[in-house]
Amino acid sequence: MTPQPPLGLHPIETQPLHEQVYERLRLALMAGQIEPGRKLTSRKLARELGTSDMPVRSALLRLQALRALDQLANGSMILPAMTRDRFADLMATRLVCEPAATRLAVAGMTRAHLLRLRQIAVALTAAAEDQDIDAYLRANHDFKFGIYAACGSPSLLFLIETLWLQVGPFLRQFGGQFDNDLRGILALDYHDEIVKRLEDNDGEAAADLLARDIREGFAFLMESGSFEEGADPAP
Repeated sequence: MTPQPPLGLHPIETQPLHEQVYERLRLALMAGQIEPGRKLTSRKLARELGTSDMPVRSALLRLQALRALDQLANGSMILPAMTRDRFADLMATRLVCEPAATRLAVAGMTRAHLLRLRQIAVALTAAAEDQDIDAYLRANHDFKFGIYAACGSPSLLFLIETLWLQVGPFLRQFGGQFDNDLRGILALDYHDEIVKRLEDNDGEAAADLLARDIREGFAFLMESGSFEEGADPAP
């Protein structure tokens, strides 16, 4: 009997619901879709996501364990306050981990990877020109993790994700800078140059440019950002 061709059906989603909820919230934090100081309750999030409370509560507790959220006395969660000291520590650690992941990623880059990164770099510029901070932050996340995912080191990738859970929401402050013209952020944007170095298989140059991207954004927000007063809580 002649084998029948496949029908083109997509595989059925088998990921448990609590993992889907966690992944949705995790990506929202890393991509800066949730602003600092916002209170999160399992009931409201469950209603928005169309789920019951239980998987949302589970996801929020996991994010609290990673220091991405703090729990209030009433049981709701809130994004931790960002002090200057905490921001400086997070960004300094990013400058250790992310260039290292970029150097490692060169060996895992395929033509498809590079094409996708080039497309996201174009989307980044378009989002800035359209004054769309949400689209810019999503594309910025997708671009950088499109590189790091190829580094071949799950432990390094986990460390970077944990840093972004904490710093991602604060990056929304870029949206209110540059005299309210988001196009100003393009002066701190090295995405096109990074792709070019990756296409040239030059991991060291790509890592240097990525470090420059982080360092200049760090310096800009340290000067222009709005921080909470006080000391950071002990870990």
